[in-house]
Order: sequence, then C-alpha cells, then structure tokens
Amino acid sequence: MSDVKANAEALVPKFKFERQLNQDQAGRRTTLLGTIDSQPALLVLERAPFPTSTDYLSSAPLTLRTLKNLGANDIYHWYMASSGAVSTNEEEDFSDLKINLIYPCTPKHIAKYSRQAVRYVSETPQIYRDHAKKEVEDVIYRTPYGQDPEEGFLLLPDLNWDRKTLAALHLLGLVERRDIWSLRDLKKKHVPFLRHMKRKFVEATTKVYPQIDEDQLKLYVHYQPTYYHFHIHIVHVQLEAGATQAVGKAVGLDGIIETLEVMEGDGEAGMDKLTMSYTLGEESDLWKDVFGPLKKRRSSSSSS
Repeated sequence: MSDVKANAEALVPKFKFERQLNQDQAGRRTTLLGTIDSQPALLVLERAPFPTSTDYLSSAPLTLRTLKNLGANDIYHWYMASSGAVSTNEEEDFSDLKINLIYPCTPKHIAKYSRQAVRYVSETPQIYRDHAKKEVEDVIYRTPYGQDPEEGFLLLPDLNWDRKTLAALHLLGLVERRDIWSLRDLKKKHVPFLRHMKRKFVEATTKVYPQIDEDQLKLYVHYQPTYYHFHIHIVHVQLEAGATQAVGKAVGLDGIIETLEVMEGDGEAGMDKLTMSYTLGEESDLWKDVFGPLKKRRSSSSSS
C-alpha cells in the first residue's frame, strides 16, 4: 500500500507542461496537457479550501509575498496578493489571493459574514408593505452626471471580481434616477426604461471589454438587495453560479421585464403586488423582526 502511494506521489513532479486546455470556476481550476515519461497526461489543478487552524489563520495576513491595492471606497478595500514565492518580475500575474477588507466594520457586517442558518421565505405584498419596505470607486464607465437623470448610470466592478479574469467578469450598473430603490418599485411604466438600460449596460460593457460579445453577458437583480438604490448585476455567462446567482437571490432582468409586460392593470401595476420568495440568514433583521416571529405565530396557531 505504501509503495502504491509513493508511486502515485512521484508522478506529479514528473509532469512536463505542454499547454493549458481550460480554466474555469472563475479561474480557481485549470486543466493542463502534458506528458509523464513521454506518455500524454492531463493535470487538473484546483484551489483547496483554506485550512481552519488558528495558527494558519492568524499568520496568513502576515506572510503575504506581495500585496497590491485594487481600489477603495469608504470602508471597503480590495487587493490582489500572492502567498508564495514569485519567480518573475510580473508579480501581479502570479497573484493567488483576492483579498477584501472592511475597516472599520460594524456589528451588521459581522452578522452578515458569519456562518448562519439560511431560511427560504415568501414575502407577500402585505408583508412587504407592513415590514420589509425600507430605505436603507472605482468607476468603469460613467455617463455625464445630470445630462439625463432617467438614463444616467455608473458601471462599477463588483467587490469580488479580480478585474482581469474576463470569464469571471462581474459589474454593477447603478442608475442615476432616485425613484427606484429595489425590484419592488418597478412598474409596467418602467418597461421601456428597463429595456433601454439593458441595452446601455451591454453596450458600455462590450465597449470597455471588446473581447466580450453581447451574448456572453447576462443581467439580473438581487432581492433582497444589499443596498436600496436600484442596480443591475452584469456578469459573464461563464461565471460560476455561486450564491450571487442562486435561486432565492437573483432575478433575471429579462424575466422581470416579461413579468411586467404581461401583468394586468395600468402603468402603475408593478412588482409590489407579487409574492417574492428568497433566502434569508437567521442573523438578518428581517428574519429576527419579521419572518421568525411570523413562523412562531403560525406554529402556535397550528398546534392550538
């Protein structure tokens, strides 16, 4: 058994690289073609999960080989870094860590990023009206401010994009107009605006990144959103569908437009009349103040 293990471990260092076949999972996995002892071989390299030991986690920020700031916005900072030795002068091409820093952070940040149970809830129009409705850089592309408040926008890189892996492209399109806070404020009368903004976002993205074609982009909206100023996510179709694109979080822009178009009523009919289902962490205010108590009352009613 020990001989089998030793023989297997001896194979990898003998791998002679020929070419890269593929890179996926937002650049976290790469497939290489090469040879071992003159025989063809495929080698798949994938990032392993971070160790959970206290010693490793406490030393990790102190042992970075390189660190380059990509930008900052108020308390949010993001960087590219390398954790190992670099054998070239082009150090940024060998960054193996994407780092986000929130400083100073608040108790709400800590609750949001802590491991917690997640619930799938249904927000009726009444729950939305009574409880959920609330108010709560690095510019890639900007239209002239004030030129047309109903069509102006900013295009920003998402905090989690490294800004160089185009297959993992993730941008945020923030509209200039102030009368739409979230998906719930959209009405039938906004359909022309939504179609127009979709076209503008796609045109701006492909202008800045000409290597990307229009049919390699998809657009969606979050509900509940992280912040209440209407914005649209623009991502590459090859971006791995993680939490940001999950059912119960992302709602496709084309689907929203189609829903509004077939909705009965005049131009004031809108998304606030629908029941919206989404995932919610147990540490969120909405779960603690609204859906958790509602669940307890329903449980009490059914058992009495």
